[in-house]
Amino acid sequence: MDATRVDRWLWSVRLAKTRADAATACRGGHVRINDRPAKPAAPVRVGDRVRARVYDNNRIVEVTRVIEKRVGAPIAQECYIDHTPVEPTGPGVPVFARRDRGAGRPTKRDRRMLDQLGVARRTP
Repeated sequence: MDATRVDRWLWSVRLAKTRADAATACRGGHVRINDRPAKPAAPVRVGDRVRARVYDNNRIVEVTRVIEKRVGAPIAQECYIDHTPVEPTGPGVPVFARRDRGAGRPTKRDRRMLDQLGVARRTP
């Protein structure tokens, strides 16, 4: 087999949990093959570079093997080379003030602390 559908391939190498999710990502314009938008039935071949945003995860992979059936995770990882850049973590990442959902209005003390951090407040 030299080519298969991109939605089937994304599902079989476990980049998408279901084939329907992979097809939805394709229809939404979140999957590109060699920097071209891909429909669910677009063919994927060995050597193609696939960019996929599924479940808010951006992945850039190069196809090394074409499969149509879902396989185990160790075998699935052999079917592509991951070129996704590593996201920065550690002290270089800015920390933003966040409030827990449902915590209510900030108190006067909370507002002062937010002002010290330089966080812009929403004004009604």
